[in-house]
Amino acid sequence: MKKRAVFGLGNPGPEYESTRHNIGFRVVQQLAHLLGAPPFRPDRYALHTEISRYGIQWHLFLPTTYMNRSGDAVAYWLKALDLGLSELIVVLDEIQLPLGRLRLQPKGSSGGHNGLAHVIERLQSNEFARLRIGIDKNFPKGAQVSYVLSPFTEKEESILREVIPVAAEALLRWGREGVAAAANFAGSYRLSTPNTQP
Repeated sequence: MKKRAVFGLGNPGPEYESTRHNIGFRVVQQLAHLLGAPPFRPDRYALHTEISRYGIQWHLFLPTTYMNRSGDAVAYWLKALDLGLSELIVVLDEIQLPLGRLRLQPKGSSGGHNGLAHVIERLQSNEFARLRIGIDKNFPKGAQVSYVLSPFTEKEESILREVIPVAAEALLRWGREGVAAAANFAGSYRLSTPNTQP
């Protein structure tokens, strides 16, 4: 049976649940719902759930290491499950994309994202897939940290209710059909209602 490991990047704890930096967590939780996976449970470096669907053993993770140490969870579990980089995808927020835009890539740099940078550092490779979820960059110079750690507005949340299920579907397609098909699906997605800021 094929294996797939999906890591949503974010920060643990209820105070971070609705923040922009935690959109990766929310997408992976939606994938768990889509797959009918059991509840996430505490495990080494992460909350973890697993389920077999479509001839694939899915392992879904929400790291508990905090964003800037995300690579500790990824590196540990890839070794523990004996997985290769082609069986891994990381889900994260992206300020360089408009809110709701999706970009799935087979490899690449961190693009300045500290969580992804730590994953690359710990794996000593950037040759793994990642799904970026656009959160826009509506903040003044020097305010990036407070922006990504702030909650989405009510209007942004209404957009995310459309986006998150689409992002979870992209992950499902990655697992079942491969990175090229999933990248095409994610890249072609556009919001049904154009995004205008609150």
